[in-house]
Amino acid sequence: MSVVLFHGLGGSGADLLDQLGPIIPSGLPVFAPDVRGHGSTAPLDPSLPASAFSIEALTDDIAARIAEWRATLPAAQAAEPLTVIGTSMGAAIALRLGMRLGTEPGELERLVFVRPAFTDVPLPHNLRAFPVIGELLADVGPEEGARIFLGTEVYADTLAESPTAAEALLGQFHSPDAAARSRRLLEIPRSVAFDDSESLADIVVPTAIVWAPRDPVHPISVAELWMDELEGAVSLPLPARDDDPVAYLEATRTTLAAHLDWS
Repeated sequence: MSVVLFHGLGGSGADLLDQLGPIIPSGLPVFAPDVRGHGSTAPLDPSLPASAFSIEALTDDIAARIAEWRATLPAAQAAEPLTVIGTSMGAAIALRLGMRLGTEPGELERLVFVRPAFTDVPLPHNLRAFPVIGELLADVGPEEGARIFLGTEVYADTLAESPTAAEALLGQFHSPDAAARSRRLLEIPRSVAFDDSESLADIVVPTAIVWAPRDPVHPISVAELWMDELEGAVSLPLPARDDDPVAYLEATRTTLAAHLDWS
């Protein structure tokens, strides 16, 4: 078995590997790629069209890189099906990959969607903060942008529901090359994870959805939508991050480890 990890908007593969690496058994091949405009990827080409930041286009790019990575593995490992874990934006990419590779057994072992945030609607209410942050980064830069963002309604609403989520939004201003990569926040949230012409029931490999209460960017309503669309998906609840962030991370690891049952 090989493991592929997809990170969230504004994050990196290294971030997610730090979070989930401790539960992955030693010896399993692991690939945690950086999505376009994230992590160690090349500077964004300003001539890229908005369509290059759709979930579908990001999945095209990631699927090609997975194929390149698998080609470097020993033949026996390269032939093994993938366990794919995606969080937030990464969950949407994992879902798109599942629509391509998971409609019949073979390529994928299972899919795990951690705190999905994208739906079948462009720029859903829960993602409305990201274009605001992207515009501020592009217009005035990270320091002034963060100051202005503190006075916005979207920040106030998020803070009232979850201080941890509000802190994470502020963190977008201070991520590496945040201003130069502002287009990722402007364009990606306007994409969809799936549309009404697609049946997620076509995914036949096992799926699971990890969710937590009081998370305005990754609300339970999105997890419920995905549960309704995916037949037989396992529901994996976590405690709220605001109750105890350290306990939340530990619960994420233990819940995923128990579900995946690497033995």
